[in-house]
Amino acid sequence: MVIQSEALTPNQAARRSRVIDAAMALAAEGGYDAVQMRDVATRAQVALGTIYRYFSSKDHLLAACQVELWHAQVEHFSKRAPDSGTPADRVVGFLSRAMQRAASDPERTAALITASSAPDPAVRECQLEIMAMIDGVLVDAMGRDIDAERRKRIAITLRQLWFSWLLNWVNGWNDAATVSHQLESATRLLLD
Repeated sequence: MVIQSEALTPNQAARRSRVIDAAMALAAEGGYDAVQMRDVATRAQVALGTIYRYFSSKDHLLAACQVELWHAQVEHFSKRAPDSGTPADRVVGFLSRAMQRAASDPERTAALITASSAPDPAVRECQLEIMAMIDGVLVDAMGRDIDAERRKRIAITLRQLWFSWLLNWVNGWNDAATVSHQLESATRLLLD
């Protein structure tokens, strides 16, 4: 049985954090295939069984890593969110910065995107959390000049397009610059 992160003691939370840090480091070094649970345990200085107390699978672990990264990204964006420009300009600004961060660590990004595509129910919980964070940032970036329901629909559409294009990038079907250009084009089509 996997322990929910809300129910962790301080020591358990510290171990879980070390496991996430170790998995992210391994993913950055060699992508999805480099993240082996035994290697994660060794690097995090925990027993292999300890990892499975917090994560049901490698995909769940990597999806949880992505949740942690998105929490940091949302916090960073909220502190530096532009308050000028058109809704399209603000959304493009967020998406561009997020894509630059993804492109700056392609191995880790590929590992996280690959894992977050898994049909594992625990991964699905992480996906829902990530989707809510991305949608929230996009809705906020659009501002209140646009109807709330329309902002929500546009955010969902842009998030889905972005994920699709990230999969294309991870699979080598296009490059990061193309993804950024496609995101800007879609944003401007929807918001200008």
